[in-house]
Amino acid sequence: MKRIAIGLCYDGSAFEGWQSQASRNTVQDHLEAALSAVAAEPVRVQAAGRTDAGVHAAAQVVHFDVNVERPDSAWVRGTNANLPGGIAVQWACEVDEGFNARFSATGRSYTYVLYDQPVRPALYAKQVGWFHLPLDVEAMQRAAALLAGERDFTTFRSAECQAKHPVRTMDYAEVERRGPYVLFRFGANGFLHHMVRNLVGSLVYVGKGAHPPEWISELLEARDRAQAAPTFSPAGLYLSGVRYPDTWQLPGFVPMIPFVSFDDIR
Repeated sequence: MKRIAIGLCYDGSAFEGWQSQASRNTVQDHLEAALSAVAAEPVRVQAAGRTDAGVHAAAQVVHFDVNVERPDSAWVRGTNANLPGGIAVQWACEVDEGFNARFSATGRSYTYVLYDQPVRPALYAKQVGWFHLPLDVEAMQRAAALLAGERDFTTFRSAECQAKHPVRTMDYAEVERRGPYVLFRFGANGFLHHMVRNLVGSLVYVGKGAHPPEWISELLEARDRAQAAPTFSPAGLYLSGVRYPDTWQLPGFVPMIPFVSFDDIR
């Protein structure tokens, strides 16, 4: 038995999220079918993190076990030949059986790309979020800084969240303008269901002037989802990084998020 790790990118707009469903139109369903074709045996995968319908991944990590010998190139090119166009394996390597794409990870990062212009985007309609008013990035930066550290994120978790507790350590939360786009970057030891989209929604409320930056601290203290902004669109959200101990020496990713450079990915 061999354990293989692969790096995966996908445009989530055509799929019903990551996790397998009866429809068989999820990223996991398409990936397992493609890998099984290469392996000539059933393959089941585990990912570093689940993504919702419409959410993208620029740096998803997956592992699976197989009984067959295949070169790393076969797990990349052969699998991609059997995948729909919106999903692509970036790299593959054999790993020790102790590696687990989910449980070996020590942190994850997400990037949200928002277009804040009067007219909705067309060419990137499913790759970026949209807000029709100009946003105050400086105010959102001050608000985002209040998220850093170990926090109870009850206010920003969905009612369907299955996590055992709402406490997470936010390593960084940053907001930056890139021309007509606003980038939101979050890094933490873990994220709750809808957490990033809920954070972006509340930061946008600050950016449009509905609340001062200090409102974010009030929301954290309230531990009440009803007091925060609505969940923002999935269109601009990307799983942009998964952090592992250096001992695993996994290959890196080429940034594929629109308007994001190498320096933005952590």
